[in-house]
Amino acid sequence: MKNLLKYRIEFFLLASLLIALPLLEAPKNIFWILFVVTWLFNRFRAHDFGGPWDRWDSLIILWIASGLLIAPFAGLPNSEWGGANDILRYGSILWVIKRSGYSREIFSRLLWIVIVSTLFALAYGLWARYVAHTEKALELHSVGHVNHSAIYLAISFGVALSLTLAYWQRLTKATRFVASAITLSLIFAILLSASRAAVAMSLVLALTLGIAWLRRSRLPLLTLLLVSTLLGTAAYVSQIEVVQKQELHVKANNVLSYRDVIWNTSLVAWEKYPLFGVGMHNFNQISMDKVKGWVEESGKPYDRSAYSGTSHAHSLYFNTLAERGLVGSAVLLAVLVSWLYGLIRHYPRRDADDVEWALWGASLSGWLITVGIGLVNTTLHHEHAILSVVMLGLWLSYLRTNSTRS
Repeated sequence: MKNLLKYRIEFFLLASLLIALPLLEAPKNIFWILFVVTWLFNRFRAHDFGGPWDRWDSLIILWIASGLLIAPFAGLPNSEWGGANDILRYGSILWVIKRSGYSREIFSRLLWIVIVSTLFALAYGLWARYVAHTEKALELHSVGHVNHSAIYLAISFGVALSLTLAYWQRLTKATRFVASAITLSLIFAILLSASRAAVAMSLVLALTLGIAWLRRSRLPLLTLLLVSTLLGTAAYVSQIEVVQKQELHVKANNVLSYRDVIWNTSLVAWEKYPLFGVGMHNFNQISMDKVKGWVEESGKPYDRSAYSGTSHAHSLYFNTLAERGLVGSAVLLAVLVSWLYGLIRHYPRRDADDVEWALWGASLSGWLITVGIGLVNTTLHHEHAILSVVMLGLWLSYLRTNSTRS
């Protein structure tokens, strides 16, 4: 509590950012700036920036700098500086949280704040979709498009499940019921979103966490296997929207929902601008006329049916390759590989603190959802990017100051 009181304004601003993240557009940007500025002020005053520089500090700064480096060389100039600002925003949040030195109490409180804010946003989304009928799909107000909202929900589901598993032994019967109900409500919401990738990766995430928890107990894996089987069976028998959606795409021989032709477009754009890409947030500048010209310029025949234009590449990897080229893709790959390496290296011991298990599981959730759904949707984007790096930052911060293996 002493650490919380020492930086109470800083904590309030970070908590406010997490609350506003899925709910309110403008306030989250205001809280981001105020949080970072307040953090810097507090650390300058305390002459304490969180200890010596390490490899993660260098990687985070490189990640932020990559967006600023790429922007002047954008192949199709338009919104590349706005894209660079997106990396600056979530990169700066990641860096200051990593060096925050918060206490165990603050770590656990922040994880619960993430869950509570998601539930508020979900309640509003359910009202808009099923009561007011102002939305055609289940969306979190500030996150937007149903696929992106499903990504946010999937990460939050992983956080809720990690908290529930980590603290299960010390919870009362009443709080176990509440924690289980919250976790189930989030997976039901993901099913209602009808995002096939989010549904699939949430189930993968649940089973992965169950396997990880074998070091502590076999019960979580057995329970999660049973629940996953029951949910899958019920979803198939009742033919909910996500099941119908998958069956229609299979019947139409279009399982990827035209993503393959979008990916073809991204590859052509990357071949044209291999080092720095077309510029972040500039995928929508790739017209079919440009694609036709680039394909014919390379001496290949152009088939209009093989390409499609849209606002983004519906894949973290193809989108990064097209918008940031080899330079930006290499930096992103370094971040994701380092994140995975850290998760494996610092897999908690059986007797590790509950908060360490919760933070590790939350960080794994951010990584697995980002990487897995990133195969077919553009993850690490705006709100769910911030949520992912907050999970990474809290875990890295804990490792730096509290881990039993630090």
